[in-house]
Amino acid sequence: MEKIRGHIMRIWWISVVIVLFSSTSWGITIDELATQFAKQPLVRADFKQARQIKGIAKPLNAKGSMIFARQQGLYWHQQQPFNLVLVLTQNKMTQIVNGEEAQVITEESNPQMFQFNNLLTAILNLDKKVLARSFSSDIKGDEKGWVLTLKPIASPINKIFNAITLSGNEFVEQVVLDDKQGDKTTINFFNQTTEPKLNQMELNHFVP
Repeated sequence: MEKIRGHIMRIWWISVVIVLFSSTSWGITIDELATQFAKQPLVRADFKQARQIKGIAKPLNAKGSMIFARQQGLYWHQQQPFNLVLVLTQNKMTQIVNGEEAQVITEESNPQMFQFNNLLTAILNLDKKVLARSFSSDIKGDEKGWVLTLKPIASPINKIFNAITLSGNEFVEQVVLDDKQGDKTTINFFNQTTEPKLNQMELNHFVP
């Protein structure tokens, strides 16, 4: 169970950067990214994840799909090696592991988790004032691609990660999480699309 909790916490921070699937312009700045994000109300993608744990030769692999809907939230569905559904909205986090009863986390039940949620919201909106208090950032890009590196400078995120690095072109293609335990998680995204719109079943994932 402790391993699952740790895995879910990392999924939480993976979700922080999902918004960067939005298409971008070249000569990237934070302002340009924010403008582009606002034009992408919905992004779908499949993912493959490899977590390299210090002291273990073979990485732990996972795969699944995700939906980021700017107005509703994030739906993250890991299908292998075990079934994990994670739904993030403005007011709560819901997780379902292997089809068991849903666990709902709110600000009252877990204030620390909601501290993470506030930072997530700042990243989703590219709130430069909030992000400047938590990260130093370096953005590089040209016509062949771009790289964004976020280095935590404030608690609690600086106690978890050394750096979060994203790279891609029209969409984010890879996210690398370098954590304080000496582990590294690499997530590759593919089949990115902004269509179709959410159907009723998908909208139900985000019902309060």
